[in-house]
Amino acid sequence: MNEIIVIGGGAAGLLAAYGAAKAGARVTLLEKNEKLGKKIYITGKGRCNVTNACEPESFRSHVVKNPRFLFSALNAFAPSDMMALLEQLGCPVKVERGNRVFPESDKASDVTRALEKELRRLGVTIRLNTEIQRIHTAEGRVTGVTVQDGRTLPADAVIVATGGMSYPTTGSTGDGFHWLAAMDHTVFPAMPTLIPLTSDAQWVHALQGLSLRNVRLSLQNGKKKLYTELGEMLFTHFGITGPLVLSASAYMAELPPEEVSLTIDLKPALTPEQLDARILRDVGQAGKKQLGTVLGGLYPARLAETMAQLCALDDTVPACELTREGRAALVERTKALRIPLSGTRPLTEAVVTRGGVSVKEINPATMESKLVSGLYIAGELLDVDALTGGYNLQIAFSTGILAGKSAAEAAGY
Repeated sequence: MNEIIVIGGGAAGLLAAYGAAKAGARVTLLEKNEKLGKKIYITGKGRCNVTNACEPESFRSHVVKNPRFLFSALNAFAPSDMMALLEQLGCPVKVERGNRVFPESDKASDVTRALEKELRRLGVTIRLNTEIQRIHTAEGRVTGVTVQDGRTLPADAVIVATGGMSYPTTGSTGDGFHWLAAMDHTVFPAMPTLIPLTSDAQWVHALQGLSLRNVRLSLQNGKKKLYTELGEMLFTHFGITGPLVLSASAYMAELPPEEVSLTIDLKPALTPEQLDARILRDVGQAGKKQLGTVLGGLYPARLAETMAQLCALDDTVPACELTREGRAALVERTKALRIPLSGTRPLTEAVVTRGGVSVKEINPATMESKLVSGLYIAGELLDVDALTGGYNLQIAFSTGILAGKSAAEAAGY
């Protein structure tokens, strides 16, 4: 009996190979890099935010594109199952703020090492430095693949888990999109999501390196609120980044920047009335001290100067000269500091890719293509993506293992 071939040794491919081999199938895993899990190594800043410790229903609320498609995959292999698997494989995990799950060692390499060790124990044939030239089909069914040396490897099933197009140095160069499009699948254009945002405003660039905590970021499209959340962000030489910004980018991935409005509430714990009262009190206590001194008590030093400029205030005059109109301008800017956007950083810098194979052409209960029998698709190749916090890796794990199990069952193992 022919083997099941898994193309791609990332998060989805590793779990696909595991799922198929655990079911008793003969599996060959083909990876074009020199090692497995190359993208896993850079997730969570090298610590690997492996999943999010929440229930499937809560998980889906953090999926931005096509959350209902994941119903079967998440119920078949939930975050708790991934955590249990790693523990079982000798890679203990811990839960941190926001239910983010990391290996206790804080080393992404431990996750990859544990999974690779288990694949070898299960007898999976792992071929590194192996590129695919073509996926073969006949009469609507997959029959095998041709590798770079010209050899054709026959297969009962092929699982494609080659990732999206972000961080191409890890091997995510869009190969799978091209193969699947050639087999008449609908492949939506790859776009960046979970990506830093750019701004042409010089005052934004001037704040490079300034980090803000406990602020509220809101994103709107006209009057429609797309996203709002408390958290952290960072000004950069090109615009803004940080957890809040990356998550917000997921809601504007398919919108032109001129159609969205991004604002920051610098004092979310205060109502406008409370903020006005505080400024009035601070001004009263400042006496003849410069207005800049008062603003320095409200904002970080560098931001205080910027806020004065944005509100057309002279921060060198005595604080007692602040007018009611000036106070109102400060309150308005503080509660809704608008950051003009010009776009996003390049797709190559995105955490994940928006776009990919239409989920309407994939059986959500098995991850098998509805167009080509024996062809399974998992991970970032699918037109599904989520917020930061371990959700995207779990999507790869869940769709991967479901594809592997389904392929093994269909092949008669």
